[in-house]
Amino acid sequence: MARFGPAILIMVTILTACATSPPENRENICAIFKEKRGWYHDAMQSFEKWGVPVHIQMAIVYQESRFEPKARPPRNKILGFIPANRPTSAYGYGQVKDATWEWYQSKSGNYGGDRDDFADAVDFIGWYGRFSYTSLGISKWDAYNQYLAYHEGHGGYRKKSYLKKKWLIGAAHKVESNSKRFSRQLAACKKDLEHRRYWFWPF
Repeated sequence: MARFGPAILIMVTILTACATSPPENRENICAIFKEKRGWYHDAMQSFEKWGVPVHIQMAIVYQESRFEPKARPPRNKILGFIPANRPTSAYGYGQVKDATWEWYQSKSGNYGGDRDDFADAVDFIGWYGRFSYTSLGISKWDAYNQYLAYHEGHGGYRKKSYLKKKWLIGAAHKVESNSKRFSRQLAACKKDLEHRRYWFWPF
């Protein structure tokens, strides 16, 4: 068995890298789900649990991290070039701050969830979106306002803090546009994804 040790280690390393690296084609939801086996199942589980559509979940992840599992905000710079602290504790696929993630864990019961795990990240997005619906009346299918509430928090959304941030309004429009594109793309491959989900899971 000892002679197989290095080969097994190399195989595990390759599989781990494939599991944590972002998809090659981040612009097409069908290509993403074809490459990242299991992501469609994860996103559908979140949809079935919380009601936020898959294409909106994916548009938010795209906007927040470009599907980078360990994404963080860039560091501040001292004198324009010396790296300093990061502006927030945001981390992972959904760029969720420490306190917000702890709140989610306590309310959802997902205490073992990790922000750099795709299944946990989309579960959070679905959970947060449902909370935006119940507390603010934002439709779960309204990508634009769901993103504004996601970014500003429910208190900030009530105060309309986003009105002072033109860049955020632009980002919300991008989320809306990407969600529509993802929805159109998903319609073309959903039948195959559903087939693979139920008959070849895990595939």
